[in-house]
Order: sequence, then C-alpha cells, then structure tokens
Amino acid sequence: MSLTLNQKDTGYRGIWYYNQPSGDEYVYKYSGGLGTYCAKHRPFAVYRPEVDKTFFCYGGTPVDGHLQHTEEDLTVDRAFSRQRPGFLLHMVSYFDHKTGQVPRPTILLDKETADAHDNPIISVDDDGYIWIFSTSHGLSRPSYIHRSVEPYNIDTFERIDATYLLNGEERPMDNFSYMQAWHLPGRGFINFVTRYKDPSDRTLFFMTSPDGTKWSEWTRLAAIDKGHYQISICSDQKAVTAFNYHPEPQGLNWRTNLYYLETPDFGKTWQNAAGEPVTLPLTTPDNNALVHDYAAEGLKVYLKDIRLDPQGNPVILVITSEGYESGPDNGPRTWMLLQWTGSEWNQRTVTTSDSNYDMGSLYMEQDGTWRIIAPTETGPQAYNPGGEMAMWASTDAGHTWDKTKQLTQNSERNHTYARSPVNAHPDFYALWADGNARQASKSCIHFCDKAGNVYQLPEEMDGEFAKPIPV
Repeated sequence: MSLTLNQKDTGYRGIWYYNQPSGDEYVYKYSGGLGTYCAKHRPFAVYRPEVDKTFFCYGGTPVDGHLQHTEEDLTVDRAFSRQRPGFLLHMVSYFDHKTGQVPRPTILLDKETADAHDNPIISVDDDGYIWIFSTSHGLSRPSYIHRSVEPYNIDTFERIDATYLLNGEERPMDNFSYMQAWHLPGRGFINFVTRYKDPSDRTLFFMTSPDGTKWSEWTRLAAIDKGHYQISICSDQKAVTAFNYHPEPQGLNWRTNLYYLETPDFGKTWQNAAGEPVTLPLTTPDNNALVHDYAAEGLKVYLKDIRLDPQGNPVILVITSEGYESGPDNGPRTWMLLQWTGSEWNQRTVTTSDSNYDMGSLYMEQDGTWRIIAPTETGPQAYNPGGEMAMWASTDAGHTWDKTKQLTQNSERNHTYARSPVNAHPDFYALWADGNARQASKSCIHFCDKAGNVYQLPEEMDGEFAKPIPV
C-alpha cells in the first residue's frame, strides 16, 4: 500500500520516465525529466499573497534513485504502468518571496510506481490549507487526496477519505486520472478529471465540492470512440475545458480534432463558445462543441494550455503534427493558438518545434501582453521532448509573436514541461524539470522569473533553507 511519509528530503530531484520504446535513434515515443508532466495535470503551483509564497509540487525520486532504473523496472505498456514500486515520490515545497529561499521539500507520499502519469497536483483553499491530489494512470493503482494539517504549512499532511455520489449513493473517491483542481473563493473546488472505462478508454468528467471531502455526482462530458485528453481553467464566471479525441480503433496515438465546452453555472448547464446548449455526454466526433476538424487535415493534436482573455473568451494553445513518432518525418510540430472572438474561432501560428511533447504555458498579463514560456528551441536531444526554454511575447492579443529571450542554452539535458502557477508572481513565473531524453538520467528542478532569469533548485541542501542557484 502507498505510504503517507511526511518526511523532509535533502534536496530537489525530479522523476525520470519514459513511454513506449520506439526502436530508433530517438529511443522512446517520449521520455526525460518529467517531474512536472503532464499537460493534463493542473496546476503544479499556486501563489498566495497572504503569506507571499508560491507553493508547488512535483514528481520526485529518492536520493539514490536516479540511475537505478533497469529495463525490467521500466517496462511500460501503452495502457498503464506495470513498473516495480518505489521510485515516484510526491514532493511539496514553496518559494518564499520575502527571503528568496526554498525549504527542504516534503516527501508526502510514496506512490509505489515509477510512472510519471501518477504525478501530483496542488490547490490551496480559502483558509490556506494545501491540498495535494495524487493521481493514478488508469485503474491499476489507487489515488489519494491529502490536506496540510496547518494552513500554509508543508510539514505535515493528513489523508482525506473523500467520497463522491454515484446515483445518489456515496462511493469512495479512490481512483482518478489526469486531475485538474481549481479552488474558487467562497465556492470550493471545481475539478475536471478522467476515468478509465478499461485500460485504454479515457472518459472526461466534471465535479465539484464545497470542502474537498464530499464531492458531487460526476458529470460525464465526453466519451467519443477511444476517449480523450483535456485541459481546463476556471474564472469567477465560468469553468471551461478543451479536448481532443482518440479515434476508433487506433486510439490515443491518433489523437485529433479540438473541442470546447463551458459551464456558466458550475456544472448545471453546458454550452459551446457561442453559448449554444450542448447535449452531454458527447459521443460522436461531429458535434457542436467542435472547434476545428484537424482529422480532415490529417493532423494530430497535442493539448498545451488554455486561458480566458479579459473578455472571458477562451484561448487554446496546441501543437499539431502529422504523426506520433519522434523524428523529423512528422514535422513540423506547429504551435497553434485558437481564439474565440465572440463570433468565431481564429487560428494562428506561434512557432514550430521538434517534438509533439514539447510543452509550455500561456500567460495573459494585465498590461495586455500575452506570453508563452516553452522549450521551443532545439536541445541536446533533438526531436525528443523538450529542448531549450524560450520566452515568446505578443502585444496584439496573439495575432503576432516574437521570441523575446532564450532562457536556457548549451544544456546537457532537455528542459521540459514549463508550468505556470495560479496567480503567478513575477519572481516565480514558470516551473519545470530537465532530463536526458534518450537514457535514464538525473533530473533537476528549475524555475524562472518574469524577466526570464532561470534558477535551479538545489539538489543537495546542508541546512533547512537554501537559495536557488542562478543558471
């Protein structure tokens, strides 16, 4: 059984993971330092002005665990991990904006797997209690919810025996995948989640809870063919989700199309971007939630981020490509921005990069600047996930984009999965990890500020607190 540990670690070390050996020079479909993986886990960090701290979580690994993975340990099928227990630790920490320091991170949980799909996510409630949702990759392992014993304190967490309603009856909420947890002041939790019907089919759901303990009936959003991946965001006015679908019979490696749903009343009713009612669950590819028919263009769709602009209109960031395999043959991997104008969806190109699993975050700032922080530049393991981090900016609401700064260069390992905190503070603007994408390696945890200065969190700490290391 997985263990709640509540122990202090000696430093910051991320999980290394791979999926689907490819038998070519790129070695895997995707791989590397995936402590902040995946795009369907949201959020990894939350800034709270009450204490001037950014709280964050990530998938970590034991101090001696970096290079102890064997081929037998890391055998993974396309459905779910069957790995030997003991590598993935759920880690919690914070950056103190007053002191510029981080504490020794807390080892909350041994997830008893090496599968980065089981990475945690974080939320902070009205009273300052820190919540960690420990996801699972499918049905093979349990999921957990923990809450800090004291507000704004990462030292000790307690397990929450949460329940949800199924046909009016309470059931244990002990298995969920790809959790996305949003806490709204005075309302409670708004969560999007995936459930596996079997090891390959992924069905999308929505649920709410006033206290994180008692959860509503799960609203089934979409169940088209072999399922979906989704990304979501919330505002005071509405909760929204964008998703692709996995065609029958091929499945997730042929993911395509882009759909959008929103609820203005937190789950009572659902509509498309134009405000037209949508009948749930969606069960056919041709429906009125469709944003763009990428299947007709022969393109695959990889979800990256979603935001609501100042008018409350959705903006969705994706990568499109011609195939799932790594390498130049399926290029270009095109970063596309899809914007609802109030009457139609506009599609614009931001840039290109070399992997479907390059992942970054979209920011909409108060002065009107739109920003993307992502590994768009070729890294030491070309055509594998990640690369060198760069900052892109638009001053005309996403119509045109300029690369304003390259954040990392001459790296030994690819940088991957830049994640934006909720209410991001300029001093802690994106969180990510690095790792060699073609062989097991150590993985360091990094963050950058709004100006593009990059820092590494210390791998080893002599004291209880330490300053991040400028890169």
